Amino acid sequence: MDLLLRILITSSLVMILSYVMKGVHVDEFTTALTVAIVLGLLNFFVKPILLLFTFPLTILTLGLFYFVVNAIIILLCDHFVDGFDVNGFWNALLFSIVLSLSQSLVYKLTEDKK
Repeated sequence: MDLLLRILITSSLVMILSYVMKGVHVDEFTTALTVAIVLGLLNFFVKPILLLFTFPLTILTLGLFYFVVNAIIILLCDHFVDGFDVNGFWNALLFSIVLSLSQSLVYKLTEDKK
C-alpha cells in the first residue's frame, strides 16, 4: 500500500510540476503514472550503475555530480515514455531537483507517526 501511495504522490507532483515549469510537458495523468513507475524502475536499476561509474567524478565535485546523474535519469525517462517531454538538460536538472525536494516534503508530511 505504501508503494502505491508513493507512486500516486509522485505522479501528482509530476503533473503539478509540468503545469508550473515551462520546459516539462505531460499529456495526461496516466502518462504521469507511467513516468512515476519508469522513474522508480530507472532509479532502482540504472542509477546505481551510473553512480558506480561516475563515483570518482562525484567525489571530485563534492557530490554535485549527483544532480547531473538525476538529470540523466529524467532524460532517460523522457526517452522511454511517450507523452512526457523535457526540453533540454537544464530543464531536466531543475525538474529533478524540484521533484526530489517536493517528494521529500510530501513524504515527510504523510508519514505515519508511531
